Amino acid sequence: MAEPLAEAEVRRRLGDVPGWEVVDGRLHRRFSFADFSAAFGFMARVALAAEKLDHHPDWSNSWNTVTVDIVSHAAGGITEVCFELAARCSAVAAGFERQGS
Repeated sequence: MAEPLAEAEVRRRLGDVPGWEVVDGRLHRRFSFADFSAAFGFMARVALAAEKLDHHPDWSNSWNTVTVDIVSHAAGGITEVCFELAARCSAVAAGFERQGS
Protein backbone atom coordinates (compact mmCIF):
# COMPACT_ATOMS: atom_id res chain seq x y z
CA MET A 1 0.00 0.00 0.00
CA ALA A 2 1.18 3.52 -0.77
CA GLU A 3 2.23 5.72 2.10
CA PRO A 4 0.76 9.20 2.58
CA LEU A 5 3.15 12.02 1.76
CA ALA A 6 4.44 14.30 4.52
CA GLU A 7 2.72 17.68 4.72
CA ALA A 8 5.86 19.49 3.51
CA GLU A 9 6.08 17.21 0.48
CA VAL A 10 2.41 17.78 -0.32
CA ARG A 11 2.96 21.55 -0.20
CA ARG A 12 6.00 21.23 -2.47
CA ARG A 13 4.16 19.01 -4.95
CA LEU A 14 1.24 21.45 -5.24
CA GLY A 15 3.53 23.47 -7.52
CA ASP A 16 3.38 20.55 -9.98
CA VAL A 17 -0.42 20.80 -10.28
CA PRO A 18 -1.42 24.46 -10.69
CA GLY A 19 -4.95 25.29 -9.59
CA TRP A 20 -5.09 22.50 -7.01
CA GLU A 21 -5.13 23.13 -3.27
CA VAL A 22 -5.45 21.04 -0.14
CA VAL A 23 -8.88 21.28 1.51
CA ASP A 24 -9.77 19.04 4.45
CA GLY A 25 -6.76 16.82 3.78
CA ARG A 26 -7.61 16.23 0.12
CA LEU A 27 -6.39 17.59 -3.19
CA HIS A 28 -9.22 19.85 -4.33
CA ARG A 29 -10.09 21.68 -7.51
CA ARG A 30 -13.18 22.99 -9.28
CA PHE A 31 -13.30 22.84 -13.08
CA SER A 32 -15.74 24.89 -15.18
CA PHE A 33 -16.68 24.04 -18.75
CA ALA A 34 -18.75 25.56 -21.53
CA ASP A 35 -21.79 23.42 -20.72
CA PHE A 36 -23.05 20.22 -19.14
CA SER A 37 -21.99 18.08 -22.08
CA ALA A 38 -18.36 19.21 -21.79
CA ALA A 39 -18.39 18.70 -18.00
CA PHE A 40 -19.77 15.20 -18.45
CA GLY A 41 -17.23 14.45 -21.17
CA PHE A 42 -14.46 15.54 -18.81
CA MET A 43 -15.79 13.18 -16.15
CA ALA A 44 -15.96 10.28 -18.60
CA ARG A 45 -12.34 10.79 -19.69
CA VAL A 46 -11.10 11.16 -16.13
CA ALA A 47 -13.00 8.01 -15.18
CA LEU A 48 -10.92 6.06 -17.72
CA ALA A 49 -7.68 7.49 -16.30
CA ALA A 50 -8.83 6.73 -12.75
CA GLU A 51 -9.52 3.13 -13.69
CA LYS A 52 -6.04 2.77 -15.17
CA LEU A 53 -4.53 4.14 -11.97
CA ASP A 54 -6.96 2.15 -9.79
CA HIS A 55 -7.47 5.39 -7.88
CA HIS A 56 -10.83 7.13 -7.93
CA PRO A 57 -11.80 10.71 -7.10
CA ASP A 58 -14.62 11.94 -4.94
CA TRP A 59 -16.41 14.35 -7.22
CA SER A 60 -19.66 16.08 -8.03
CA ASN A 61 -21.14 17.75 -11.07
CA SER A 62 -23.54 20.68 -11.26
CA TRP A 63 -24.34 21.71 -14.83
CA ASN A 64 -20.99 22.96 -16.21
CA THR A 65 -18.93 22.61 -13.03
CA VAL A 66 -17.12 19.55 -11.71
CA THR A 67 -15.66 19.60 -8.21
CA VAL A 68 -12.91 17.04 -7.64
CA ASP A 69 -11.41 15.84 -4.35
CA ILE A 70 -8.60 13.27 -4.34
CA VAL A 71 -7.22 11.35 -1.37
CA SER A 72 -6.17 7.78 -0.72
CA HIS A 73 -8.66 6.40 1.76
CA ALA A 74 -6.56 3.22 2.07
CA ALA A 75 -3.36 5.15 2.88
CA GLY A 76 -5.14 7.73 4.99
CA GLY A 77 -3.83 10.77 3.14
CA ILE A 78 -2.46 12.23 -0.07
CA THR A 79 -0.09 9.94 -2.00
CA GLU A 80 1.98 10.09 -5.18
CA VAL A 81 -0.92 8.48 -7.05
CA CYS A 82 -3.20 11.29 -5.86
CA PHE A 83 -0.90 13.78 -7.56
CA GLU A 84 -0.79 11.64 -10.71
CA LEU A 85 -4.59 11.61 -10.88
CA ALA A 86 -4.72 15.37 -10.25
CA ALA A 87 -2.27 15.94 -13.11
CA ARG A 88 -4.35 13.76 -15.42
CA CYS A 89 -7.53 15.67 -14.46
CA SER A 90 -5.78 18.94 -15.33
CA ALA A 91 -4.54 17.55 -18.65
CA VAL A 92 -8.01 16.33 -19.62
CA ALA A 93 -9.52 19.72 -18.69
CA ALA A 94 -6.86 21.52 -20.75
CA GLY A 95 -7.88 19.41 -23.73
CA PHE A 96 -11.41 20.74 -23.46
CA GLU A 97 -10.10 24.32 -23.37
CA ARG A 98 -8.08 23.73 -26.55
CA GLN A 99 -11.19 22.39 -28.27
CA GLY A 100 -13.00 25.60 -27.42
CA SER A 101 -15.47 23.84 -25.16
